[in-house]
Amino acid sequence: MAAKDQLPLGSGFHAKSTAREVLEGIDLSGKNVIVTGGYSGIGLETVRALAGAGARVTVPARRVEAAETALADIPGDIEIAEMDLADLKSVKAFTHAYDSTNRGLDILINNAGIMACPEARVGPGWERQFGVNHLGHMAMSLALAPAMQRAESSRLVALSSTAHIRSDVHWDDPHFNKHPYEKWDAYGQAKSANALFALGVDHRGRDVGVRAFSVHPGGIFTPLQRHLTDEEMVALGWKAEDGTIPPQVQAMFKTPEQGAATSVWAATSPALEGRGGVYCENCDIAELATADSQRWEHARPWICDDEKAERLWDMSEKMLANA
Repeated sequence: MAAKDQLPLGSGFHAKSTAREVLEGIDLSGKNVIVTGGYSGIGLETVRALAGAGARVTVPARRVEAAETALADIPGDIEIAEMDLADLKSVKAFTHAYDSTNRGLDILINNAGIMACPEARVGPGWERQFGVNHLGHMAMSLALAPAMQRAESSRLVALSSTAHIRSDVHWDDPHFNKHPYEKWDAYGQAKSANALFALGVDHRGRDVGVRAFSVHPGGIFTPLQRHLTDEEMVALGWKAEDGTIPPQVQAMFKTPEQGAATSVWAATSPALEGRGGVYCENCDIAELATADSQRWEHARPWICDDEKAERLWDMSEKMLANA
């Protein structure tokens, strides 16, 4: 069903719209929000925009002191709590503490992530990018489901990426135990998993007032690139050999505030009432990719596949149960 729903709405926004612009006229007073990774890059701008619209925003942080410093000057109702997505005990402690407040959770934005890192393991031997970007967020989201259902209606937004085009889930070897590790394939797999997870959440949540979306924020220079050398970014075409950013890249890439816009739009837009399970880009629902699609745009079929969403859900539940 998700594939046929990949139809742009004509939202009125565009690739360079900002998070503040998509929130104009939207009052989030009384709404509770969680944003993972909300103290750097597009996460910081996501928090700034949502708090500015009146929401109470909780930022779970692996580095609490860094979060306190980054968020200190942002006005609004913002709280910081300790949590490390790579440590399921930490995830459990955070979610238990949040649930014990008996608040509803109106918006959950799974924004944190790592990209193209060297091979490493987390948890019981999980490949790091799949473990942090997907499994850590899944464990947190499932534990927060009661809080989301306490809200009158709620939305989950999972940060995917155009990198999903690099790889479907490696169904027979998601942790690269049988095949050589390749960091971009691992990242692409994790981003496909993020989109499929949102689809799985929407399958389960739509009848209890919970809808879910995945988003591609766009190309943005943020700390997400910390594992890439300048030489790699030159090879990718993101930088010139002298370290400057070519004009064509500047035209294509977004600022962090523009990069936060699609997450915020998916989390709050009235145009999405009654919808869910779709992949969004540039503040609208993305088209389903065709042979004419550019490599940086549109949703590939494997992230819009209901059966694959269920397969990933079952596989991931077993991984979490055995952790």
